[in-house]
Amino acid sequence: MNPSPDLANALRALAMDAVQAANSGHPGMPMGMAEIALALWGGHLRHNPANPAWADRDRFILSNGHGSMLLYALLHLTGYALPMAELRRFRQLHSMTPGHPEYGCAPGVETTTGPLGQGLANAVGMALAERTLAAEFNRPGFEIVDHHTYAFAGDGCLMEGISHEACSLAGTLGLGKLTVFYDDNGISIDGNVKGWFRDDTPARFWAYGWHVIAGIDGHDVGAVRRAMHEARAVTDRPSLICCKTVIAKGSPNKAGTHESHGAALGEKEVAATREAIGWKHPPFEIPEAVYRGWDARERGAALEREWNDIFAAYAKQYPDAAAEFRRRMAGELPAGWKSHCEALAAGVDAKGEGIASRKASQNAIDGLAKVLPEFFGGSADLTWSNLTAWTGHTPVNDAKGGNYLSYGVREFGMAGMVNGIALHGGLVPFAGTFLVFSDYARNALRLAALMKLRSIFVFTHDSIGLGEDGPTHQPVEHAASLRAMPNMDVWRPCDALETLAAWMAAVERKDGPSSLLLSRQNLPHQKRPFANTAQSLAAIRRGGYVLADAPGAQAVVLATGSEVALAMAAKAKLAEEGIAVRVVSMPCTGTFDRQDSAYRASVLPRGTVRIAIEAGAPDSWYKYVGAADSAQCAVIGIERFGESAPGGELFKYFGFTVDNVVQKVKDVIRSGR
Repeated sequence: MNPSPDLANALRALAMDAVQAANSGHPGMPMGMAEIALALWGGHLRHNPANPAWADRDRFILSNGHGSMLLYALLHLTGYALPMAELRRFRQLHSMTPGHPEYGCAPGVETTTGPLGQGLANAVGMALAERTLAAEFNRPGFEIVDHHTYAFAGDGCLMEGISHEACSLAGTLGLGKLTVFYDDNGISIDGNVKGWFRDDTPARFWAYGWHVIAGIDGHDVGAVRRAMHEARAVTDRPSLICCKTVIAKGSPNKAGTHESHGAALGEKEVAATREAIGWKHPPFEIPEAVYRGWDARERGAALEREWNDIFAAYAKQYPDAAAEFRRRMAGELPAGWKSHCEALAAGVDAKGEGIASRKASQNAIDGLAKVLPEFFGGSADLTWSNLTAWTGHTPVNDAKGGNYLSYGVREFGMAGMVNGIALHGGLVPFAGTFLVFSDYARNALRLAALMKLRSIFVFTHDSIGLGEDGPTHQPVEHAASLRAMPNMDVWRPCDALETLAAWMAAVERKDGPSSLLLSRQNLPHQKRPFANTAQSLAAIRRGGYVLADAPGAQAVVLATGSEVALAMAAKAKLAEEGIAVRVVSMPCTGTFDRQDSAYRASVLPRGTVRIAIEAGAPDSWYKYVGAADSAQCAVIGIERFGESAPGGELFKYFGFTVDNVVQKVKDVIRSGR
């Protein structure tokens, strides 16, 4: 039996009222998916509005996030702490109901969506995290990790290439607890999609290895529910439920048209829609009977109590596993983390090995993994170039378990999945590719920064130093571009100790992602002017520090990564000529910028001429050395694409030589007098 149409119509009314009040938004999708939402949220979804962070809740992802009012209406009606006043403030400054769902803004929003297709990739990552944790923590009779991931997606999500990357891999991995509802309304902003999207979507997903349920009437709650139960019974494949719907269902004049996709219906059409669907209530008014029909608080509390009882029994029988599960889901680091890291660093410092920072990164991963079982690594078909695998890792395949995934050549899907794994909790995900291919993943990196996720991105082959592969593979503008992204910490370490410090910082950071930019070529170990390794680590962790000083320094030379060794060699040659300079290593400008002004001034004294060296785009370095047209500063960088040649030859060709740095320092000192 289908429930009262008032329950679905409440979603329609709230969506069109909120969009109309804001005179901005997307009413069509929420109105068209109202019955699908009712089928899932009206007694099927496992969640507790009183505790949106319940570890074993089902995850719900609105990949077609432009229809955000559908999610906000669902959260409000089912009992989350999202009051009607916030729905009235839809799309207004500092409201809990922004134009697209934002993680951390309203309770119950599992991820930030809006850039189409990324929610799908997040959902794949969440489903993978659920399966991984279940394999690790579940015991016979104690299924403490046993939830599903559900996603709504539209034509736009499936047109975006990331949907191919993520959904192809989901089928390969057999993620049976992932269910996606495809809102097949045939409309996008430009009109009927037949002019630009004629894919046979069921066949496409069948080819991926999904269980596909096609031809569902998306306005028949019973039919959608039957499809959900069928999907739930298939445990070895993800499921796609293809629901045929009418966008803006209920609107007499705009249903089925692109006019309802991204604009308010208009006051007259809202009134006509109320009449057409029999909704006799004023804007933002919900009858008590409708609230009672939607209220999920009692059921949700009962579901969580049941799980708590199971977990309490689990904790008695498996106390160590229970404690570990609690720690992991809380995002806390293991006991002894600090001392373990200090011991690792002391060993790296004492060894003083000159190795590529990508190899130093692998050594760091290997060392940290010994106390960090939540590590979940991977690479976009470059494992043995990125060096992201570690001793004792377990490959993920279509069986349960594993902590290392070969994502295939899917950089964007990989980054979106990493974000989903981080959002799920219980794992610390990282994944690698070449730095130049961060372009493919960029929008997912941006969302990681926006959501403040502990996602870690390993980008190797960080400069022209990679050599013969040529300009298509040589990153030039990429470091500067990533540094320009708010809340993204970008580390470009100069040796093994800085690389370990970067990994420590990335793992410990809970308020944003980190990108590690690593060399292919060997980098010499740098001897630091501190009493011990602990002090060296503390300096590195501030993002920028004085690596080498000289009394009466006439210039400050800043450098990162492979160019730090160049700066040190130039310092030595200048000293022979009686010119004293300070060398500053700045592995992470973002971290340095967060230091207090007194510390920053102690590293970069005011009034001293400055020169920055980095084998990349120079623009961002003028922030630290001075105005680009000033005679008292210089940046040795690259303002064009690279060439195909051995790395050593390229550094010479582009002026990254000791002699050139020495001459540039002399020129700047002379001009600054």
